[in-house]
Amino acid sequence: MVPWGGVSCCLSAAALYLLGRSSGRDAEVLNSVTRVNQLKDLAQLLDTASKVLPLVVTISGRVGSDTPINCEYSGLRGVIVEETAEQHFLKHNDAGSWIQDSALMLSMCKEVPWYLDDGTGRTFVVGGRGATGLVLTVGSEVFEEAGRSFVRGTLDYLQGLKMLGVKRIERVLPVGTPLTVVGEAVKDDIGTVRIQRPHKGPFYISPKTIDQLIANLGRWARWYKYASMGFTTVGIYLLVKHTFHYVMERKRHWELRRRVLAAAAKRAGHEDEGSNATSENGVDNKKDLLMPDLCVICLEQEYNSVFVP
Repeated sequence: MVPWGGVSCCLSAAALYLLGRSSGRDAEVLNSVTRVNQLKDLAQLLDTASKVLPLVVTISGRVGSDTPINCEYSGLRGVIVEETAEQHFLKHNDAGSWIQDSALMLSMCKEVPWYLDDGTGRTFVVGGRGATGLVLTVGSEVFEEAGRSFVRGTLDYLQGLKMLGVKRIERVLPVGTPLTVVGEAVKDDIGTVRIQRPHKGPFYISPKTIDQLIANLGRWARWYKYASMGFTTVGIYLLVKHTFHYVMERKRHWELRRRVLAAAAKRAGHEDEGSNATSENGVDNKKDLLMPDLCVICLEQEYNSVFVP
């Protein structure tokens, strides 16, 4: 039987080890990126940088846009707006009771051209929706109750449903939010500097500073390392325990088999002696010839049970 407990622990340890190495590499990469203190220096830095290797930098500033989105429910102005709508209802189950459930009706995301501004210059950010660490603020959460139409309510009831209403949630990246962005700095055809996802490398958008990001990744790397060591210890213990029990069971099995073979050989020897005595004396002593089947444990009494491995 496969020791699935030990195998699972070892596989979990391997996965945690890989996660720890990945987090550690990300922390090292973030620690090696070029830090731009003022956005006005980024264009000059691009002109002097290597044209072969991508220039990965970290910049900080406040979110801005020339065409921000006006949120419908919260009234906020943002550059990335995510809207979701969930239909909430009661469902009649097989037990005859009503349970609450929901279904996603709408999920959409809008993004307009936006930039970071630190007072010395502007740098546009492209493809921010797919960046690591981006957290959108919940701008509004509205619940719209369902209408009380008699016909609609009757039809829903016949289908085993009771409509409660629609829950609408707006998540937004508001204008003026301070952010740190890590990505590849490039110039477009008209000379505008922008930050985008590098072909290979980190792309972060976070309200944390670059030092906080590095420290956070380092903590996760250490946590994954310690968890991996713990799972490895438990997994090895379970595998060794299973192997020990397996070896002892096989040893017991072979010992039992040896005793059975010894008992069979002893019985065969008694039968041969009885046969020789009968041929020599001409007397058929039934008590001596008919040896009982002996128990393989005590080798004295007749067996009364069977061991099935």
